[in-house]
Amino acid sequence: MSEENNLEEIKKFWPKDAPNVNNVPKYVKKYKKDLIVIKYGGNVLIDRNIFNNFIQDISILNKLGLSIIIVHGGGPRIERELKKSNIQTKFINGLRVTDKNVINIVEKVLIDFNNDIVVSLNKKGSKAVSVNTKINNVINVIPDKPELGFVGVPQEINIEIIKNIISQKQIPIVAPLGLDKNKQTYNINGDTAASAIAKKLKSRRLLLMTNVEGVYDDRKTLISEIKPYDMENLVNLKIVQGGMLPKIKNCIEAVENGVRGVVILDGRKPRAILKEIFSDQGAGTLIRK
Repeated sequence: MSEENNLEEIKKFWPKDAPNVNNVPKYVKKYKKDLIVIKYGGNVLIDRNIFNNFIQDISILNKLGLSIIIVHGGGPRIERELKKSNIQTKFINGLRVTDKNVINIVEKVLIDFNNDIVVSLNKKGSKAVSVNTKINNVINVIPDKPELGFVGVPQEINIEIIKNIISQKQIPIVAPLGLDKNKQTYNINGDTAASAIAKKLKSRRLLLMTNVEGVYDDRKTLISEIKPYDMENLVNLKIVQGGMLPKIKNCIEAVENGVRGVVILDGRKPRAILKEIFSDQGAGTLIRK
């Protein structure tokens, strides 16, 4: 198919509020042979309009033939279910303390959400495949700190399962759960799971969709691009702190271990993914060497 014909096809499904459609073939060519890992998390998980926008954007990437892996979070949904059961949990350095009761709820909520994403994408004509601890676990873990309970650190990623799904032009939807050597389920921080998979796959991009615009400097100005070393300075100067710290740690680790670039972007903004991939301006903060 010629580029002109190809462009005419793209125009049929390209959203009006997305970047200039005439540039799309150029960017498709740029990313065609690469992998893109997208972490969908934060409070953007709750709002159904944002969810539907996300599903549309992912189905567009799939139609364009790009190879993408989705890793999702589930914090707000987990919180909602725990409240229903009158279970209170505490956090240590941004990680939820997870006992036997809590891990059972976490696993159920994350797998339900995993299936929700798969069904929604399939309705759009994409073929998405669930990847979770119940059917085809890809993350083997070791326990994190004992006081965290069933919180795991990725130790080994079975990328063959993921690559096999991608080779069939399907989208792996990975729940941030893993199994230890005794087949016990552990909860994994979503950014940590996405970063571990991106590192193992040596992906071109890792996009972390969250509910902030990106990283700000000391004047509260959004930083469009930054190197890992300068990012570490922002952390040391306490310009970046709180809930952003685990995210930044994962970003730096990913870039230092084979991922070409990590982007923190605002998942609440319509077409954030398309603006990041199909324009030079991008969206959010890009961290790369």
